[in-house]
Amino acid sequence: MADLAHAALIDELETWPKPGLVSPVDSGSHHDMDAGTLRRSAAAIRPFFVALVSAGREGAGMADLRAIGLRAEAAMLEATGGVNAHRGAIFSLGLICAGAGVSGNIPASAEARAEAVGRLWGGAIAGAPTSADSHGGRAARRYGVGGASAEAAAGFPTIRAVGLPALRLGRAHAPDDPQAARVQCFFALLAILDDTNLLHRGGAEGLARAQAAATDFLGAGGTADPDWRDRAVRIHRSFVAARLSPGGCADLLATTLFLDALPRLA
Repeated sequence: MADLAHAALIDELETWPKPGLVSPVDSGSHHDMDAGTLRRSAAAIRPFFVALVSAGREGAGMADLRAIGLRAEAAMLEATGGVNAHRGAIFSLGLICAGAGVSGNIPASAEARAEAVGRLWGGAIAGAPTSADSHGGRAARRYGVGGASAEAAAGFPTIRAVGLPALRLGRAHAPDDPQAARVQCFFALLAILDDTNLLHRGGAEGLARAQAAATDFLGAGGTADPDWRDRAVRIHRSFVAARLSPGGCADLLATTLFLDALPRLA
């Protein structure tokens, strides 16, 4: 399971074009990290996904899960020289790992594993104060949006309603091109998510601009259009010029990929 979580992080990294975000092609709107940074971070946090599965199996409460998550963040920061590369992914993927530990070897769909997080820990997640230390937490309070915590507390409804269907649609568009499926999923998430990293960097105007670009991309056929890569690259360049970075969408893409892979593990 930890291998699948790590693979989801690497697949998210390697997805291209992915407007404003780090990939092996470039660093997007980021000056403090590159693909190597994210690879080191993913490797550093992998052991903590093992710990979270074990903690879930042992019936650990939210305080114990949070303690493991904080150790994962410390390992991430040490590996990256202080750069927050995967805090959101530690939170989302970590909760899914813990939920899978609770359920044991019982087969479950991707949607069921997402819902399980809300059922098991939704109240505890919703009751926790919004982080004052993160850009996303401050943006969530300022703009009155739920952010990553609300998404997890509700059992990842955006992934269930948008991310997973878009990933499957992308595969139908291009059965032999996993990259295309991931891009389709990413743009579908970008079109509807109140991404707190976009709000932090660009305010409400930046979020609206990003969502409109994604909506236009999907409206023109998404990855079913023969020119989808060129259109996605143009959007990427416009995001970089405006310093927009949809980090919340990147986390949800990785979480979607992880959930999608889990039923095959069973």
